[in-house]
Amino acid sequence: MRIAALLVALSLIFSSVSAFADDVTAAQGVIRAQEQAFAHDDAAAAYSHAAPAVREIFPAPDIFMSMVQNGYAPVYRHKSFEFGESKSEENRIAQRVHIVDANGEAWEALYTLEQQSDGSYKITGCSLLKAGREV
Repeated sequence: MRIAALLVALSLIFSSVSAFADDVTAAQGVIRAQEQAFAHDDAAAAYSHAAPAVREIFPAPDIFMSMVQNGYAPVYRHKSFEFGESKSEENRIAQRVHIVDANGEAWEALYTLEQQSDGSYKITGCSLLKAGREV
């Protein structure tokens, strides 16, 4: 009986880990798709990955793209873009990204994403900090 209970517990733990990994993979796919849209100057595609609350603040793709170009240059144009640590809580994911900008300076981005009613993830925000600086 104890072995059966242990197997059930292990099964639940591993299914939770698997679900977390699937969610993180999906979130990273959204971030990567937006990063590629920026690289191709595809405002509509980049904007499609923004959460509804972000779209309320920036009501058109060109307005959104202008904000990214002016306020998030390392996200918009960079030499490298690598995923770091991720955390998940309920239907939200926080994903760190290590960026080296076009000038060779290191940055740390923290993306937040939220799962939508259709199951997809959308980007709710991005905080950008020069690497090595304390918050």
